[in-house]
Amino acid sequence: MRAASYRASLRLISAGDLVIQWMKVSTGDPSVHSFYRKEPQTDHQDHLEPQDPRFKGRTALFRDQIVRGNVSLKLERVEIPDEGTYKCYASIKEGSSHEAHIKLKVDAPVLKVDIQQAENKITCSSEGIYPEPQLTWSIDPPPNETLHIKTTVHQTEQKLYNISSSLNVKVTDVTYNCTVSTGRNKMAATLFKQTSLSGSSKETTMRCTSSKSPPTGLIWRFNHSQIIVSDGSVREEWMQQVKSVSTSGNLTLKDLSTENDGIYTCELRNADGTYVTNTFLRIEHSQGNVSNLIYIVIIPIAIVVAVGMLVYCKKKKVCCSKDPGESGEPEELTGMNKNEDKQ
Repeated sequence: MRAASYRASLRLISAGDLVIQWMKVSTGDPSVHSFYRKEPQTDHQDHLEPQDPRFKGRTALFRDQIVRGNVSLKLERVEIPDEGTYKCYASIKEGSSHEAHIKLKVDAPVLKVDIQQAENKITCSSEGIYPEPQLTWSIDPPPNETLHIKTTVHQTEQKLYNISSSLNVKVTDVTYNCTVSTGRNKMAATLFKQTSLSGSSKETTMRCTSSKSPPTGLIWRFNHSQIIVSDGSVREEWMQQVKSVSTSGNLTLKDLSTENDGIYTCELRNADGTYVTNTFLRIEHSQGNVSNLIYIVIIPIAIVVAVGMLVYCKKKKVCCSKDPGESGEPEELTGMNKNEDKQ
């Protein structure tokens, strides 16, 4: 809620006694701001002794414009109880006076709508709103059965409204849209149907939804709870996997393993609303990695076989060799006979 200005004008002369009084029209008409100027003094004096304590430190006049007839009031840090009708009274010594009534409407617009999914439950919520908001759902394509929707509205001590609504879903292959409105403004949040992606362990890019307006906020989550990136800042535990985040919100990961399989959620906010996309990522290892694994396994096996053959050959005292100069027929070697040795 921003500062408000309530304007009243009076054709004044630059000299003469002057009285300006602002009051809120209610029981007792509490004083909001008082100003007196008495000739021949030239100082412009605020008289705030009778001011209602609720307005202390929040009011001011446009002092340099009073001589031109601008007796407007500026009210800062506007609150819900400030809503109502205000009366301005201004008079000068010569008898000229002016009185005006101005009705102030306080507005705390819908600035953000959150939509989240946890298992089969989707929740939409928004906070700090005035006047009391309404929440509506739309589903594309429309469901064949009636949805059980539970909506609650709570008003805080500051008279602002918080609203929350949830529904249980049986299918995820649809798009859910939630809109929160006050009659003066509205904001929406969209949860798109989940998509699947087979990614490379070396590098994989996941996309956010396309948006006409530039993002004002961006959060990437893993399995709905673990934050990867929040408004441009990468969490420490994901530093090794996050390669880049594009200006449109797309996330590029690197050096992935099967432990990184799961659901990646992009929550993108802009002037039009909130957009949430879920991507189920499954990591596929490249063939090069498989080949290397095969070589690593085969080479030790080959070495073991070769050593086994050499040991067997030595025990038998038989060796097979091939003379490069021969025709290719194996050379026959005969071991020493024990009977011949006796002779």
